[in-house]
Amino acid sequence: MSLRNRFTLLFVVFAVLITALGGWLAWSGAHRSLEEQMDKALLDVAGVAAHEFTEAERYLADVRPGYESLSENYREYQEILRYLKQEGHVERADIFRWSPGGPDATVLVSSESPELVQFGEEFDFVQPFIFDELPLASESEDGRAVTELFYEGGDPYKYGFARLPASPNTFLGVLIPADYLRPLNALFRRILMLSAIAAIVAGLIGWRLAGGIVARLETLSRAALRIQRGWMDRPIKLDGEDELGRLARAMERMRSGIQRRDEQLRRMLSQVAHEIRNPLGGLELFAAAAQDTDDVEERRRILGRVRKEVVGLNGIIDEFLGFARPDRSEPRLHDVRIPVEEAASLVQVEFEKSGGTLELDFPEEPIVAIADPLQVKRAVLNLIRNASQAGSRVWVEGRTVHGEVRIAVRDDGPGIAPDLRDRIFEPFVGDKEQGAGLGLAIVKQLVEGNGGRVVLADPAGDGGGGGGEGAEFHLYLNSPDSLPSGGGSESATPKDSKR
Repeated sequence: MSLRNRFTLLFVVFAVLITALGGWLAWSGAHRSLEEQMDKALLDVAGVAAHEFTEAERYLADVRPGYESLSENYREYQEILRYLKQEGHVERADIFRWSPGGPDATVLVSSESPELVQFGEEFDFVQPFIFDELPLASESEDGRAVTELFYEGGDPYKYGFARLPASPNTFLGVLIPADYLRPLNALFRRILMLSAIAAIVAGLIGWRLAGGIVARLETLSRAALRIQRGWMDRPIKLDGEDELGRLARAMERMRSGIQRRDEQLRRMLSQVAHEIRNPLGGLELFAAAAQDTDDVEERRRILGRVRKEVVGLNGIIDEFLGFARPDRSEPRLHDVRIPVEEAASLVQVEFEKSGGTLELDFPEEPIVAIADPLQVKRAVLNLIRNASQAGSRVWVEGRTVHGEVRIAVRDDGPGIAPDLRDRIFEPFVGDKEQGAGLGLAIVKQLVEGNGGRVVLADPAGDGGGGGGEGAEFHLYLNSPDSLPSGGGSESATPKDSKR
């Protein structure tokens, strides 16, 4: 079953259940209320009428079957019962004698004609189960009782009994039709009609709502298929502030991210081919030259050049692999001074041999951060190498600023060109002739993998030092709030240590 049909069916079932349940509760409450009112009216009629037949059993003792009309008392009682039938909306009224434990009831006086009911005959109109109510009537305080609803000839009836005063075994029985069921039956039919109308309306509303939802889902489904097939050019446009609208915007962000990633991969492949083709061309020339020369020293010199090119190729490959397959970070508490000093030591010797100066500026107290020490080392190493290639002096400073550990790397070089500042952390963006332009992209990847961030500071930075305008990068890492800041605030003046 399609989503649209299931949605519509759910609407219909819900509407029918709510309507049917509400209708049944209304019908049940009305039925109970009307039945209680009918029982009360029936008991009142039987109880009041019973007082008109005081000592009826004694006054009718001389009546014989077939000669009822000769008894004045009989005729009087019968007129009262007929009046009760006519004016009290009673179907039938009888005075009868019944003894507890006895199998039959005997009619004394009836509202029916003597041709239909005679004195002393069996009270056969009363259903057998009705006699179960009579002991309750005889034992109750006022001797009255009402039967449950029963059907006679397909019509609903109720009997009300009242014990005659001074006659413990003589009762007045009043039979009335259950007319209150007619409006209840009409109400029941209206409830059924209302349920049918509610089902139709709910079906139409559900179909319309489901159609709108399904249409939007189909739009998202087609967009997902386009993404799966690699068609990234068409944006996902689906308005709305609901869940589907948010899903569409999330899918659009995913499409844009995948498109950027694909573009990066294409550029990476192109860059890989470019970066490897040039050294391979040189290696081919060196190999041909080594093959043609018989001079041992010249061949040794050429093979040294070949080895240097191979090392450069390995470096390029490692750089691409580091960006394409970043290591999984394992953040933990550690003193960032240790990985920063290790990274600086890898650059310092060679940098100072070429006439450069590398200065570390850290407080004596530990600067604790939550990050992967190895990845912090790699990120800082890339920043220091970039700075050493850009200028003759490099400053590395560590502080705790506003609950974050900040590592600043600054050089005295020419700085970052204005047209590159907004894209400096993108892959393959750079102003150096050597390298693939992945160093800062890898730094950003490593730092963000540890929950931190890296930013390019404004040209008029607040760091100390000398030289030209230079470039300054700030690497921020998470610092536990429960530990001492270790470096104080941004304005603190720590001791300088030059290595």
